[in-house]
Amino acid sequence: MSRYVFKMPDLGEGTVSAEVVEWKVKVGDSVTEDQIIAEVMTDKAAVEIPAPVSGRVVAITGQPGDMVAVGSELIAFETAGGAPATAPAPAAAAAPAASTPSAPAPATVTLATRVMASPATRRKAYVAGIDLATVSGSGAGGRISAQDIEAAINGTGDTVIRPALRALREGTEEIKVIGVRRLIAQRMSEAKRNIPHFAYVEEVDVTELEALRQYLNSRLGKGAPSLTYLPFLVTALTRVLVQFPQCNAVYDAERNVIVRHHAVHVGIATQTPDGLKVPVLRNAEARSLPELAQEMRRLAEAARNNKATREELTGSTITVTSLGRLGGIASTPVINAPEVAIVGVNKAVDRPVVVNGAIAIRRIMNLSSSFDHRFVDGFDAAAMIQALKERLEHPAIIFIQD
Repeated sequence: MSRYVFKMPDLGEGTVSAEVVEWKVKVGDSVTEDQIIAEVMTDKAAVEIPAPVSGRVVAITGQPGDMVAVGSELIAFETAGGAPATAPAPAAAAAPAASTPSAPAPATVTLATRVMASPATRRKAYVAGIDLATVSGSGAGGRISAQDIEAAINGTGDTVIRPALRALREGTEEIKVIGVRRLIAQRMSEAKRNIPHFAYVEEVDVTELEALRQYLNSRLGKGAPSLTYLPFLVTALTRVLVQFPQCNAVYDAERNVIVRHHAVHVGIATQTPDGLKVPVLRNAEARSLPELAQEMRRLAEAARNNKATREELTGSTITVTSLGRLGGIASTPVINAPEVAIVGVNKAVDRPVVVNGAIAIRRIMNLSSSFDHRFVDGFDAAAMIQALKERLEHPAIIFIQD
C-alpha cells in the first residue's frame, strides 16, 4: 500500500485558490478513478474534482467555505501501490457554473417527552387550549384520558391551562456563506461600492401589448412556450439600443475602457434554489419572439437545475430582471458589473387612468432601471427608457427596424 497525495489543480484564468463548496467523500471512503470527490468554486465558476486514482481516502484538506491554494494538498489516498506518492495536479473537470451549497449544520432543538393520548383526547385538549405537556395523565404509564382533560378544564386537575399554539421559540441557526451565495454577496457588494447607480422608474401602459400577447399565445402550437412580456421587452430593447449604444456596453476597469457591443447579449436574471444567477441569451437582436421565449425557458431551467455551462453564465452586455407576479410597484436593481445598465420589470396590473380626458381601465407596468452614472448620463438613461416605453405602448413598432 502507498500514500497518494492529490493537490488542488490549476483551474485556469489566473486562479490562485479555490473555495471548497462540498465534499462528496469522507475519510475512510473507497473511491474509484474519475469518481467526483469534491466541488470547488473559483471567482468564475464551480468545478467538479474527479479522483485521480482508485483507493481509500485517508485525509482531506478544508471544510466547506475554506479557501485552498492551487498546488496545496487537497486530498490523500491509500492506494494498492504503483502510484507516485505525490501527483501533479491535473486539470479539473468543468461543471455547471453554480453548484448547490452544502447544507448548513442543523439547528439545535429541544427534545420533548412523548405525550401519550388518544386522537380524541388530543382534539379535546386542542379545542380547550390546553397544552398536553402540562397535564398529568392518570392512565397506565401516564396516559392522558378525556377525564384528565375535563379535570384540567374545571381547574381540579394537576395542570396549567395556556394557549397550545403559543409555544416560545428558542435557539438560533447559523448558515455559512459559501459557494454561490458567497459569490453573489461578493459581487453585489462590489457593484454597490464601486458603481454610482442612477435609478430611473417609468410607468408603461401595456394594454395593447397584453392584447397582442394573448392573441399570439392563442395561435401557438402544442408544446410551444407561451409568450410572457420578456420576449417583447427584449426585442424592443435590441431595437432601442441601436440609438443608445452607450447602454449596451461593459467597463474594462483594468484598461479604463468602455467596450460598446454591436450584438446584444442579454443577461436574464433568474432566481434559483441556490440564489440569483444570470444566464446569457446571446444575439437577442437576431432572434424571433418564439425563439426568444424558447431560449429563455431553456436557460432558466439550466440555471435552476445547475446545468448551465460557464459560457452560458458569462458575457452579457446588458441585463433584464423581473420579479414576475411579485414585481411590486418599483425596485432598484443592482447593476450586473461590468455592464453599465440593467432594466427591471415590475408587475403589470389593471388600474383606472385618464385617457383622452376620461377614466379608463388600462394595464399598467413600471420599468425600474439602473445605470452606471460614470458612463451613462441621466438624460441618456431617461431617453432610452422613454424610447423603450414608446415601443411597448405601441407594440407594432417593436418589429420595425429603425
